Amino acid sequence: MKTNVQTTRRGFTLVELLVVIVIIASLAGLTAPMVIRQRKKADQTEAINNAKQIGLAMFEFESEYASFPDTTTVTTVTDNTSTTVPMDASTANGAFRQLFGAGYTQSEQMFYAKTPSTKKPDGNITGTNCLAPGEVGFGYIVRGAVGLTTGGNPARPYAVTPLLGTSGEDFDAGPFDGKAVVLRVDNSVSSLQISPSKKVNLSPGQQLLATGASSVWGEGTGAPTILFPQPKS
Repeated sequence: MKTNVQTTRRGFTLVELLVVIVIIASLAGLTAPMVIRQRKKADQTEAINNAKQIGLAMFEFESEYASFPDTTTVTTVTDNTSTTVPMDASTANGAFRQLFGAGYTQSEQMFYAKTPSTKKPDGNITGTNCLAPGEVGFGYIVRGAVGLTTGGNPARPYAVTPLLGTSGEDFDAGPFDGKAVVLRVDNSVSSLQISPSKKVNLSPGQQLLATGASSVWGEGTGAPTILFPQPKS
């Protein structure tokens, strides 16, 4: 004779479900900061690599036009080429467009750095679409409205990110976990700590744009200033 044995499957109780949910939430809370930090580190690495590409294009530009882009090279590039890319030296976007006009790059990607005011470049480099607002993440430093050269102090910075706002020299500590990416004239790229006052020091006690005998800028005429990138609308 066969005996039917019925087994009763007990489901999870409400208490057990709550315990599981609490454990999962706790694990998520522990891992989320690590995931966010890794994401910021990846964004910082992308900005560093892009800065190096900017530096290479700048070297080529200087070899033909005697300096990095500024107001005077706009005219020279226009005279030497048939470019229709709008160029100027009032914003970082306009200054960097000179590299397109002169034919030293066709890539918008290398000017990108992930910040709250940027967006991924779309690759359209025709006319006003070239480096449109939001497609540049780097500020561009000139001195007295004049582009830097490799003949100056090689430690001078000329491309920096992530900037805060559209004036001054404050940095945003959020995008790269408290670090700023700084490209110098010798094409070296540094990740520097952003201070609680939102500033960046090139070395202890040496602020980014400070001039003077002991600074990277020396005592020459003309103050270094940052041309800010145009934010996305």
